[in-house]
This record gives sequence, C-alpha cells and structure tokens, in this order.
Amino acid sequence: MFYFVKTPRWLKRIYDSYIWSMPAKDKDLYLTFDDGPHPEATVFVLKQLKQHNALATFFCIGKNVVAYPDIYQQIINEGHAVGNHTYNHLNGWKTSNDDYMRDIGFASQEIDSDLFRPPYGRITSFQAKNLKPVMKGKEPRVIMWDVLSGDFDTECTPEQCLANVVLAAVPGSIIVFHDSEKALAKLKYILPRILHYFSEKGYSFKSL
Repeated sequence: MFYFVKTPRWLKRIYDSYIWSMPAKDKDLYLTFDDGPHPEATVFVLKQLKQHNALATFFCIGKNVVAYPDIYQQIINEGHAVGNHTYNHLNGWKTSNDDYMRDIGFASQEIDSDLFRPPYGRITSFQAKNLKPVMKGKEPRVIMWDVLSGDFDTECTPEQCLANVVLAAVPGSIIVFHDSEKALAKLKYILPRILHYFSEKGYSFKSL
C-alpha cells in the first residue's frame, strides 16, 4: 500500500485551498480520528485524551453517529471538535457528484460542523466547491493532513506507526488516526505513547 506518511509540499501547493496543517506559532499538534464513533475504539481514545488533558477532532461517519449517538455526544461534551466524513464513507473519485453531495447532506443532518474530511482524501474540485449548500450553508473547511500514522495499513506494524508520527510530526501538524475496529489494536499501542512522548517534549494537543 503506497501513501505519503508526510504530505509533500508540492501536493499542498497544488491543492492549496485545503487545510493540510495549522500555523506553527506554538508547539501544538492536532490529532484527528476518522471513521467513528465506535463503541470500543472511540471510548478508548476519549479516555486516553482525558488523561493527558488533550483535545482532538473526530471526523465522524453519519451512519455511525446514528448507530452510537451517546458516544457522539460524549465527544462533544468532553470538548472535542467534530467534522463531517460523509454518511457512508464514500470515495469522491468513484462516486457521482449527485450521490456524493447527497451523502454529505445526509451526514450534515447528524453532524453540525463546518469541517469536512473526504474519505481516502479523495474529492473532486467540483465536489469541494459545492460543499456549502449541503452543509447547512456553513462555509466549509476541507481538512486534509500533514502526517498519516498508517494505522489503517495492515502491513504497518504498531511500532512503525508510532515511528511514523514521532519522526514526521512538527508544530502545527494535523495527524490522522482512526477510531475504528480495524485500527483499534494498533491504536491501543500508538496513542498512549504518542500522548506521553509529545507531552514530555512540551507539546499541547488542540482541536481544529
């Protein structure tokens, strides 16, 4: 499986209307979690974040919000940000514009946010330019990432996922994890160590 652990500058320049990282004014990191809420993974993440006084951003799938409304509300109650990740985790490059926009609109009925992250990072320019009407008229912010942990990659060991983040993250980095069944075993190894390591280095964890 090929992907960039660290998003190259040339890619950020090509798609400069998307948000890839935050201003590096302070030693802040922006942890993001995709594909939840999940009854075990999300609860684990929330517990770890609370132990380190860390905030994060959860890009939620609409159908999972419907399935686990209490966990979704817990995310909000504990001060974290939420974002729209479509209703059915659709790939924008492989879905008709009408179907894709309709799916985002369904998700926006459950997820009140101006943040949008396209599943797989796949979205067309047309889709990106037409998000506002299907997101309740909010001015959308398309959130990509600076660092991929690789927790979704079955060939990437937990130790390598940890190294990916430790070696690639810098102040202002937006980092991707997944609060999903598939990533849970790796997340249990990675997340406590990430929070401890960067806390010891004087970093803070903020939401978008």
